[in-house]
Amino acid sequence: MTTAGHLHTRHTHGTVDIAGTAWPLYKLEALVVGLLVFLTLLIVTQTLQPAVLAAAAATVIVWWARRLHWNTTR
Repeated sequence: MTTAGHLHTRHTHGTVDIAGTAWPLYKLEALVVGLLVFLTLLIVTQTLQPAVLAAAAATVIVWWARRLHWNTTR
């Protein structure tokens, strides 16, 4: 029988512990930006399709831009 024992994870700067997993801040920032874009456009336009598409685009753009920056500063 193989056991993992106690696993020690190294938390680097710029991470948040969520349910035992270290998430980089850029992921959470992208999700928050996407949610804000979605809610803002939904309130302004009162149509779901443009709000969802714009939120998805904003999330992907922030995710990748912050990821590239995060990887270069580590």
